[in-house]
Amino acid sequence: QVQLVESGGGLVQPGGSLRLSCAASGRMSSINAMGWHRQAPGKQRELVAAITSGGRTNYADFVKGRFTISRDNAKNTVYLRMNSLKPEDTAVYYCNAGRPVRYWGQGIQVTVSS
Repeated sequence: QVQLVESGGGLVQPGGSLRLSCAASGRMSSINAMGWHRQAPGKQRELVAAITSGGRTNYADFVKGRFTISRDNAKNTVYLRMNSLKPEDTAVYYCNAGRPVRYWGQGIQVTVSS
């Protein structure tokens, strides 16, 4: 059993920055990848970024150059630094763990608005 708890979301101005954190607890020995998806109202859930325990990363095209995913394996925590935020980045962001995905966090709201 793995539990994922997101933090760091909220309201930010367009062009601003935000950093999301996802703290994992439980049995993590078999977890070799973690990442973030997001879902806007009326839209499908989509991949934002993912990272393996070895540091390999994968990004959606719409966040390349703006978002950075990182991982602290000792703390079982993954981060998503989001820069140059746009209103279209507004969504619920979900942390996940496993490849393929086996566990999901509850989601955290990110709102980009003036």
